[in-house]
Amino acid sequence: MKLEAPTSAITNVRILDPETERISEPTTIRMSGDHIASVGGDADADALDAAGRIAMPGLIDCHVHVLANTPDLGSLGDESPAYLTACAINTMQGALRRGFTTLRDAGGADFGLARAAAEGLFVAPRLFFGGKSLSQTGGHADMRAPGSTVMDNHQCCPHIGMVCDGVDEVRRGARQQFRTGADHLKLMLSGGVASPTDRVDSTQFSDEEIRAAVEEAEAANRYVLGHAYTARAINRGLRLGVRSIEHGNLLDEETVSLFVEHDAFLVPTLVTYQRLKADGARLGLPEASQQKVDDVLGAGLAALRLADEGGVNIAYGSDLLGEMWHHQSREFEIRAQVQSAGAILRGATTVAARLLQAEGELGVIAEGARADLLLLESNPLEDVTVLARPEESIHRVISRGSAVAP
Repeated sequence: MKLEAPTSAITNVRILDPETERISEPTTIRMSGDHIASVGGDADADALDAAGRIAMPGLIDCHVHVLANTPDLGSLGDESPAYLTACAINTMQGALRRGFTTLRDAGGADFGLARAAAEGLFVAPRLFFGGKSLSQTGGHADMRAPGSTVMDNHQCCPHIGMVCDGVDEVRRGARQQFRTGADHLKLMLSGGVASPTDRVDSTQFSDEEIRAAVEEAEAANRYVLGHAYTARAINRGLRLGVRSIEHGNLLDEETVSLFVEHDAFLVPTLVTYQRLKADGARLGLPEASQQKVDDVLGAGLAALRLADEGGVNIAYGSDLLGEMWHHQSREFEIRAQVQSAGAILRGATTVAARLLQAEGELGVIAEGARADLLLLESNPLEDVTVLARPEESIHRVISRGSAVAP
C-alpha cells in the first residue's frame, strides 16, 4: 500500500454532512497537505474530477485492538513485539482500505506504533492509543490461567493490559500510560468474554480505584473508557466519571439516563460477538471464552435500540480480533436493524470525533479539518449498509490529503 502524490483539489463533488443529513450541490474541495484549505468556489485546472460522486468524512472506528492477531488474547504476551507490529501494519492498512481513516485502540497499541503511523513510516490510519488497559487481579485483562502466578507488566511485553490492585497501583499505572503520551486510559469495569477467570456479570475495581484513574485522566486532560457489560458495572462507572463505555450489551433504562446526564459515550461492538460465535473456536478462542459469548450476543441489539431512542451519544466500534478484522464494516449492517442511516453515520464521524476530543478536526469536511475523506459510488443516507461492502461502495480513500493506492 502507498499514498499517491498529494491531491490539491477535488472538483464536481457533492459533500455529505452527517449532522444535517444533507448532500451539497457539486462543489470543490481544496487541500493543502494534511488539511482542507477551503470548500467551494471554481474548479482548479489540475483538480481531481469526482464526476458528481459523494464525498463523506473518513470513517472512525472507536474500538479496535490492532496488535491482537488472535482471539486468544492470553497468548499475546508471549509473542515477539516485532512480529505483532508487522501484523498491526497489515491490520491497519486493511482498515484504511475499508475507509477507516482513524482508529482508536482500546488496549495494546503503544506510543511507538502511533508515532510510526503519524510519521508516515508506513501508510496507516491515524491511531489514537491508550497503551495498556488497567485490570484488577482476576479481571478482564488478567489473562493468567487459575494455576498461573506470573504476570509481566513490562511495556515491551505485548499484553493488552497490566494488573493493578489498590489506589496507589492504579494511579501509578495510569500515570505510566499518560507518561508515554496516551490519548486515553482503559479500565476493565466488568468481566468479559476473552478473559479466562472472571464472570461477565462481575464488577471490577473499587469505587476508590476507579475514581483515582478518572482523577489522573482529568489531570492529564484526557479521559477514561471503561469495558463494561452489565447495567450495574456501567452505571457505577458513569457515576464515577468514566466518559466512554465499551460494549454495554446489558444496559438498562437507568443507564440511558446516566449517559445523557453525564454527556458520556457508548461504543457498542456488536459485530465481534457474531464473529466470535461463528469463527472463535476455529481461530483459537479458548473454550471457556466460547461459553461466555452467548451471555452477551443476544442482548446487544436491544441495548443499542434503547440507547438510540434515549438520545445517548453512540460511536462506532468493532473490536474484532485476528482474521475477524475482515468483517469490520459489517457493523453498519447490524446497526441498520435498529438505527437510522444518519445516526449510524454520525457515530462513525462527528460523534466519534467528539469522543476522541477532535471535534471539528476529524469527522467533517470543512475548512481547517484534516484531509481524510471518502469518494463514494452510492449514497449511504439512502442505504447505510452499502458501507458494509466497501469494495463496491468506496471509489477512493483520501488519507492525509493523498489518495490511497493498493
